[in-house]
Amino acid sequence: MIRKWQSENTAPLLSLWLESTTDAHPFIDPQYWIESETLVRDAYLPSAETWVWEEEDEVRGFISVMQSQFIGALFVATAHMGKGIGHALIHHVQQHYPYLSLEVYQKNSRAVNFYHAQGFRIEDSAWQEETQHPTWIMSWQADQTP
Repeated sequence: MIRKWQSENTAPLLSLWLESTTDAHPFIDPQYWIESETLVRDAYLPSAETWVWEEEDEVRGFISVMQSQFIGALFVATAHMGKGIGHALIHHVQQHYPYLSLEVYQKNSRAVNFYHAQGFRIEDSAWQEETQHPTWIMSWQADQTP
């Protein structure tokens, strides 16, 4: 079930984020993600609107949208991937916002293909100094046709 996250307790989100992001980015040293946890906890999550997918009182996925357009996070617990949770979460925010954008590592082909299947299109590329890897800037508009 999808619901808006309104808790100050970010521990379940951070745990899921760290597991999922480390698994999804084997080309990046896991220490980078561990060192980024403070930024996610203290900056990204508090400034975003976040929705979670919960089953049996457990967060199995979440999506965060910043500044009413930028998807800063979409993560699904590794054990629950491929069950439609990510699709349901992205579809949920597509109902709330007319325009969405995100940045995804080019080497993360699973994520690139997922977003493409949800109607996102590559608009540009960028270089991430911190990780030394290129990313795609992708966007979606409610009125665009796939």
